[in-house]
Amino acid sequence: MRNQFLRTLTSPAVQAEQVSYYGKVARRVRGRSNNCSAQMNKISSRAETVSTWRQSGTTAGPTCNIAAVRKVSCAFSNATQLAFGDYNGNRQLISTGNVKTSRRVALFLMDYRARERLKILGHAEVLAPAEAGDLVAQLVVPKGAVIERVFCVDVVGFDWNCPKYITPRFTAAEVEEITTPLQARIVELEAALAQNKL
Repeated sequence: MRNQFLRTLTSPAVQAEQVSYYGKVARRVRGRSNNCSAQMNKISSRAETVSTWRQSGTTAGPTCNIAAVRKVSCAFSNATQLAFGDYNGNRQLISTGNVKTSRRVALFLMDYRARERLKILGHAEVLAPAEAGDLVAQLVVPKGAVIERVFCVDVVGFDWNCPKYITPRFTAAEVEEITTPLQARIVELEAALAQNKL
């Protein structure tokens, strides 16, 4: 499915630019598992904060919305279909409306701590929670949030990006987890130093 991602986006114009810059068409990349649910679970379970960017578009132009800055919660009806909730408070409904016109969407799942980015192409539909059935029960809903809509995405392809230019980022909770032992050690050493001065 990773190769399918590249086949989908590598148009003749893209190939012409590859030849112009590098003298040849880029080779198809082979590598990680083709199981979408396994790849999504891998990145969603890695860190408490994973940013999910959702892109949709119409003839008026594409849009890119951040769907969540929290741990990703996705459900899977099979190996190539994923679903996630759209919570109350989203009054613009840009992606919801765009999907009615064109089902094509792109998702970026960013794990800044691990410096990984999973790009997904797919065709989406928006369902009411009652229509999504058992998928809703699989989703972890943040405290105080209510799922108003469910996005179901049939995955066409996905690809992992090179981490070279992804700057690591950490949440306040992650920083606290990392620094707490260091702070405790500083207190210990300061106490020992103060005792030696007596």
